[in-house]
Amino acid sequence: MATKRIQTTKDLAINGAPPAFEEPLHVGRPNIGDQKRFLELTSQILDNRWLTNNGPLVRELESRVASLLGVKHCIAMCNGTVALEIAIRALGLEGEVIVPSYTFIATAHALHWQAITPVFADIDPSTHNLDPDAVRRMITPRTTGIIGVHLWGRAAPVDELQAIADEHGLKLMFDAAHAFGSTYKGQTIGSFGACEVLSFHATKAFNTMEGGAVVTNDDELAETIRLMRNFGFNGYDNVIHPGTNGKMIEVCAAMGLANLDGFGDIVAINRRNHEAYKLALNDIPGISVLEYGSSERNSYHYLVVEVGARCPADRDEIVAALQAENILARKYFWPGCHKMKPYRDLYPHAGLLLPNSEAVAGRVIVLPNGAAVDDVAVSTIRDVIVALIDKRPIS
Repeated sequence: MATKRIQTTKDLAINGAPPAFEEPLHVGRPNIGDQKRFLELTSQILDNRWLTNNGPLVRELESRVASLLGVKHCIAMCNGTVALEIAIRALGLEGEVIVPSYTFIATAHALHWQAITPVFADIDPSTHNLDPDAVRRMITPRTTGIIGVHLWGRAAPVDELQAIADEHGLKLMFDAAHAFGSTYKGQTIGSFGACEVLSFHATKAFNTMEGGAVVTNDDELAETIRLMRNFGFNGYDNVIHPGTNGKMIEVCAAMGLANLDGFGDIVAINRRNHEAYKLALNDIPGISVLEYGSSERNSYHYLVVEVGARCPADRDEIVAALQAENILARKYFWPGCHKMKPYRDLYPHAGLLLPNSEAVAGRVIVLPNGAAVDDVAVSTIRDVIVALIDKRPIS
């Protein structure tokens, strides 16, 4: 991890002292697994001269991920956004599709890019996931589907959303970009709805450098997605379906295979850091660390902090103080999709129906986690926040 340069508390972020870290400590700094194994696999790729086009390592990764998640099909993709776009098109979604605004912008863009209207429903402020009652309120005659998001790897209200979809004849799929290895009612996320979409981006707990996948138990849907991923080719010189280029390359699969065996170690590091943050921040008024239920598995990848009204400093002041010390904390998912172009122009009054989304977006900070973080880093982050607050009267 980055070398620490200062060790006091009172001078942090106050008197122009050197930043706490010489090198930035990022949210989402990539976790690197077995480098030796990765290099071995890369050498194998070069020896095979099979760099892309559904190579043997891609197929091995698909098989291992499907087995791990307990699903019939895993279709690897070049990235999670393309995986979303292909899944949306393969399901035949059109018109309007209900999504949360409190999510990464790709969830909405994957619809808008295909001339489908994303309709933003509010979230439950206690879970940060879609509120089923809010989803019901947004259904219109043009609604064809719902995309639930398992935010922070905590499952969306799967049963309630499925009941709504069944009642209204809607397609249901899930953006599971945060949820690799997570469970819902003890069942590994991946087999809910018509399909689920994973992200293997470098910032995720499990990464393939860049990549993603669609996972499903629907044989017909899987076959359609495989066709669409490769321009619709069914054998040589035989295009039978509209498609695009969504293929994962072999070197990304090599990184995935090298990281897969070490995924449990990464989760253990994340969980250790989560406990350290809880202990370090516990006595700071108005600061709370988001909990992950002990009854479900989670990668603990996202270290989510909420800044409440009792905190003497507001969320933006804390983020600015941390960033001044080269601690690149982030305001996820601020300000919400509905306030970003083009959606703020398309739906200027959407916020009136999204009070919980706006409130949560205004108080969340995501702190660095992963193998680059240790107890010294956690302690320093606490010191920065305390130093900021100590310059203010505590009521």
